[in-house]
Amino acid sequence: MKRSRFSEEQIIGILKEHEAGVSVADLCRKHGVSDASI
Repeated sequence: MKRSRFSEEQIIGILKEHEAGVSVADLCRKHGVSDASI
């Protein structure tokens, strides 16, 4: 199984940012992931 680049806590934080209204494009840029990942 492939190991995740982000810890579970980091993933939760990113999702909470999105729920707070941050756009997907901004999150992708900030965290260096593709929009398909989110």
